[in-house]
Amino acid sequence: MKADNIIDITNVVCPVTFVKLKIELENMKTGKILEVILNEGEPIANIPRSLKDEGHKIIDVTNNDNGTYTLFVKKDGLV
Repeated sequence: MKADNIIDITNVVCPVTFVKLKIELENMKTGKILEVILNEGEPIANIPRSLKDEGHKIIDVTNNDNGTYTLFVKKDGLV
């Protein structure tokens, strides 16, 4: 899948992970795709839910089999 932007938040801890992600999305146009690389555990459990709550669409989630996940999210115009 081709993303318009990529952000790696594997070196950041919650809740800063979502703050960085939110800032990245705010700088993108509606309908664009953001690729997010995040850690297993709390980030993968919470971030997809928080993005959906904000009106964004989760397109794909892939387990990278190394303790990280890749998440593709489409920015919605509700934010």
